[in-house]
Amino acid sequence: MEGKCEKGMKQDSRTRSGKPGSTRSGPRNHSDFKGYNNSYTRYPASRATTGEKAASKPEEKSEESRETGAVIGRNAVRELLRSGLPVDKIFVSRGEREGSITMLVSMALEQKIPVIEVDRRKLDLLSGSIPHQGIVAMAAQKEYCSVEDILEISRTRGEPPLIVIADNINDPNNLGALIRCAEGAGAHGVIIPKRHSTGISPAVIRASAGASEHMAIAKVTNIAQTLEELKKLGIWTYAAEADGTPYDQTDFAGPCALVFGSEGEGISQNVRSHCDFTVSIPMYGKINSLNVSAAAAIITYSAKQAQVRQRASGPADPIK
Repeated sequence: MEGKCEKGMKQDSRTRSGKPGSTRSGPRNHSDFKGYNNSYTRYPASRATTGEKAASKPEEKSEESRETGAVIGRNAVRELLRSGLPVDKIFVSRGEREGSITMLVSMALEQKIPVIEVDRRKLDLLSGSIPHQGIVAMAAQKEYCSVEDILEISRTRGEPPLIVIADNINDPNNLGALIRCAEGAGAHGVIIPKRHSTGISPAVIRASAGASEHMAIAKVTNIAQTLEELKKLGIWTYAAEADGTPYDQTDFAGPCALVFGSEGEGISQNVRSHCDFTVSIPMYGKINSLNVSAAAAIITYSAKQAQVRQRASGPADPIK
């Protein structure tokens, strides 16, 4: 599910124990957090051309390319890669690579841009009526920040970190709605993976109702590794899954990162195994799960309220 948690926890008002064998126990508040000192800068959305003749004939952009931020054709992709503008991923036709396609793939890999082989039908869908010549790039509509930048935002606000992590969410409407929930709840940032996830496309921006413009969003290569790095900094990690401890019985006070998965598959087992706790939302009706954004809203607001209550109960310790 999108709002779910594993293995029960014995808790009191200040202390929680983690999974069996875990060494992560004891008081959990934002003084545990060892932050970074990097500054966060939000950049305007990139403006990339689409199609080999897009500059002179912008009307030729298909409806699908407008929705996804697709940059179509070899010449257009080449110029995008040369521009230095952010690129989410590049799709190439599966099979033999020839001519300039090989060079473009090499350029993308040098810039650490994911290159994904797909059937030509996928490229046809992305490009609409525009000849794609075997390659389509997905231009990022927002400059991504780093995880360190997100942590610095929490330091600047003098608050314990509250981070939302999206694992394998491919539907742009779901990701946009999740970003909207995170921003409304006062989260300091959203983390998404480079692969197996939609990027910040025009459809995501629209679904976020403008929240993406106010939210720091980081894209990382490995969610599981990122979770381990956050844990080393004193941030507690929670997977939202169906078989966990009810969220209203979970202590979210202190620094925390909340992981939400896709509608169909939920959180991957690898990512889930790197979380300290699993939390769930009790279901009282006939359906067995909520939309990911609805689940994220319930759990993220609950975590924020716990952090606010903790800070109100006494002087806030400075973030280290």
